[in-house]
Amino acid sequence: MSDKNPYKFNGDTLVIDDESKLSNTKSVYLESYGCAMNFSDSEIVASILSKNGYNTTENMYEADLILVNTCSIREKAELTVRKRLEKFNRVKRTNSKVKVGVLGCMAERLKHKFLEEEKIVDMVVGPDAYKDLPNLLDDVQDGKAAVNVILSKDETYGDISPTRINSNGVNAFISITRGCDNMCTFCVVPFTRGRERSRDPQSIINELNDLHEQGFKEITLLGQNVDSYLWFGGGLKKDFSKASEIQQASSINFSKLLEMCALSQPKIRIRFSTSNPQDMSLDVIRVMAKYENICNYIHLPVQSGSDDVLKAMNRQHTRKEYLNLVKNIYEIIPDCSISHDMIAGFPNETEQDHNDTLSLMEQVKYSFGYMFKYSERPGTPAAKKLSDNIEEKIKSRRLSEIVDLQLKHSLFRSKEFIGKTVEVLIEKESKKSDLHWAGRNQQNTTVVFPKENYKVGEFVNVKINACTSATLVGIATGFSKNN
Repeated sequence: MSDKNPYKFNGDTLVIDDESKLSNTKSVYLESYGCAMNFSDSEIVASILSKNGYNTTENMYEADLILVNTCSIREKAELTVRKRLEKFNRVKRTNSKVKVGVLGCMAERLKHKFLEEEKIVDMVVGPDAYKDLPNLLDDVQDGKAAVNVILSKDETYGDISPTRINSNGVNAFISITRGCDNMCTFCVVPFTRGRERSRDPQSIINELNDLHEQGFKEITLLGQNVDSYLWFGGGLKKDFSKASEIQQASSINFSKLLEMCALSQPKIRIRFSTSNPQDMSLDVIRVMAKYENICNYIHLPVQSGSDDVLKAMNRQHTRKEYLNLVKNIYEIIPDCSISHDMIAGFPNETEQDHNDTLSLMEQVKYSFGYMFKYSERPGTPAAKKLSDNIEEKIKSRRLSEIVDLQLKHSLFRSKEFIGKTVEVLIEKESKKSDLHWAGRNQQNTTVVFPKENYKVGEFVNVKINACTSATLVGIATGFSKNN
């Protein structure tokens, strides 16, 4: 890529190979909340600021600039950010020169209102306006209101090489799409991240090759809906029908992009997230089965097992269609791991609707999931048209039943690995023991095993002899062929 990442790993040591970093005189402290896309965006922000005199710091008290990258998907996420701003306010009282900015989806949702509600905030920047940060910082210094929350129809940041902040040197994100065209009634994302557009595939391959040169061993292709990736020369996905015949004929969809990535760097493990059931094609599943370096794991949000609730959510799939997709996944990739998102207590959800969710879970037996109580988000179709009419205690009880069932299924799936040997990419030291490594297998399950003489970033074969619902425990039997 045109902008080289200034960080490289030499074994386990982080070194700086860009002399321009050494001349930076200011520092930025970055905090990120929410989805993986926000963390990826923070790396883009760090790169932009690096070119404008800022190094990243892990100490907010020594920073010239504090930025918090926010999430609006649930009320709890926004409350967490409000609480952190109280902390930043205390920092500001000890250092009146430090500036505080709010980035991301919460900034996009509240816009200028943020400056009124949170007096500590000097700058509000939406997800598509990060290239304007240098100008906004100038406005802050001049005492002007610094707000840019204009959503773009073409910005993908494909021309920026992210600075891998807080990196372990092993795993990295590559953003391939931005925005979402699926108007799920409960979701604020289309309003905070705009319409869907895809990134130039060559820029994706360039970033992948760059990560390989830096020694990274696994990448995750990111998007609000990766399966709807579609490149036909740029522009919004909805404009594909207006493209020329040549553009349409030469277009690249997600299955083609996935294959390009697998072929480009066969020694790098590839994951992707998030998938949408309505858009996932059998071609994607077949490409996964064809290439060993594409992990056998799919995050496949369903949200509910009830057709009535799915319709009210404006999910473009039925229960039957979803289960048929799962059936095809297991037939083509028998050892594939599937995870889910599930919402408990959506407006008008009945006990039968809830039981339909539990019965769907029993059929699929997910490896793990992300489960939440319904949280009404201002401005969404659900907030405008549906009453949040499920009592909190009922929401909590239904969520508990979903969580308990998932724990049962997670243990069931974990036990399937006992006695088997799996390939594990070592990512870090185990949280519970400095004598053990932790990493993940192809199915995205955490595996813990004695360190011996292995190192972070190595692929090893581990024979599994015990498990919990969340973790596999085993003994390394040697390096895998991918090492």
